[in-house]
Amino acid sequence: MGIAITLKEYLRDCHIVFEEIEHPYQATSIGAANSAYITGDTMAKGVLLRDDFGYLVAVLPSSHMIDLKTLRKKFGDDLELATEDEARALFDDCEVGAVPPIGAAYGMRVVWDDSLSRQPEIYFEGGDHKTLIHISGGDFNRLMSDAGHDKFSAHV
Repeated sequence: MGIAITLKEYLRDCHIVFEEIEHPYQATSIGAANSAYITGDTMAKGVLLRDDFGYLVAVLPSSHMIDLKTLRKKFGDDLELATEDEARALFDDCEVGAVPPIGAAYGMRVVWDDSLSRQPEIYFEGGDHKTLIHISGGDFNRLMSDAGHDKFSAHV
């Protein structure tokens, strides 16, 4: 499948230089990071959530677990994990479980964990379980500039 067309067009429209990295099929973002020989701290994953206003994507390193209690305190008590069916409908050009962390490409609100802001390079799923996108940390921070951010994850 490769990179999702919605994501690819968005990155190009934002003038982001990116590299596509193929790797063996992995069902998880940390598995993808390991198979591509990159650290989980530089691999951003997206977690689809919903609240009373719609959907949003929480972005955190794949080496971390989301702290939903902290996220709710900072961004709203009504936050809940979305279902796979909801993700399938919203990210219709992506494989299930390969939600790109660039939610703005899909018209979603985004919140991101501060720990990603210190990374010189960022990798993330391109919409399938075999393709990673590699961009500079500066470009990632630029893509996230309109998103809310805070510390809401913990290293596992």
